[in-house]
Amino acid sequence: MNIKIKDLPVNERPRERLINKGVSSLSDEELLAIVLKTGTKDVSAKDLASQILKEVGALQNLKNITFHELIRIKGIGAAKACLILAIQELNRRMNAKYDKIVDIRITSPDMVYDYYKNIINEQQEYFYCLYLDSNKKVLREKLLFIGTVNQSMVHPRDVFKEAYLVNATALICVHNHPAGNVKPSREDILVTDRLDKIGKIMGIKLVDHVIVSKDEYYSFLENGKI
Repeated sequence: MNIKIKDLPVNERPRERLINKGVSSLSDEELLAIVLKTGTKDVSAKDLASQILKEVGALQNLKNITFHELIRIKGIGAAKACLILAIQELNRRMNAKYDKIVDIRITSPDMVYDYYKNIINEQQEYFYCLYLDSNKKVLREKLLFIGTVNQSMVHPRDVFKEAYLVNATALICVHNHPAGNVKPSREDILVTDRLDKIGKIMGIKLVDHVIVSKDEYYSFLENGKI
C-alpha cells in the first residue's frame, strides 16, 4: 500500500529529518523526494524517487539521464524533469575547478582537463575553442558545435572568425569523448592537422587540442602531434 509522506510521523518525513538531523542523514531516496516535492495521486514523492533510482540503476547514473528519458518514467512530467536536470547542472557547475575559464592563464593541458572534464556528462561530443592572448590568458570561450567531430562540422572559418573578433594570437581546441576512450579518432587527427596548418598561415597558433573523458585526457601537444 502506498503511504503518502504527509501520513508518515513528522519525525520520519524527509524534510523534517533534514531540518532536525542534517542533510547527510538522509538516504538518496529521501533527498530526491525533497527535490520532487510531490508525487502523484497514486504514488508518493518518496516512492516516485525510489522508482527513478530503480530506473537508472544507481544514483551516479542520474547525472547522465536526459529530459526525454525522465518523462518516460511514470509520474515524471516536464516540471519534475526540469527540476532534476537543474540539479544536475548546478552540481556540474559547483564541481568545476574554476568558476570561469575566461581570464585564466592556461599553462598546461591539466588545467584544460580539470575544467572541461565535467562536459563528459553529456551524451554527445561538445567542441569548444579557447582564444588566448600572447600570455596564454583566455580571452573568450566558445562552444562551436555539438556532435561528432568531423571536417564538415569543424569549419576553420568559424574557428578563426572568433579569433579575429577578440584579437587572439593563439587558440586551444577541446572536445569530449562520451564513451570514455580519449584516443584520437581519424577525424580528430585530420581536423587538428587542418586547423594547425591554417593557423600557421593566418598567424594564429593552435597551441593544443585536448580530448577529455571523465577519468583522463589526451593532449596533441603532449604527444608531439602539434
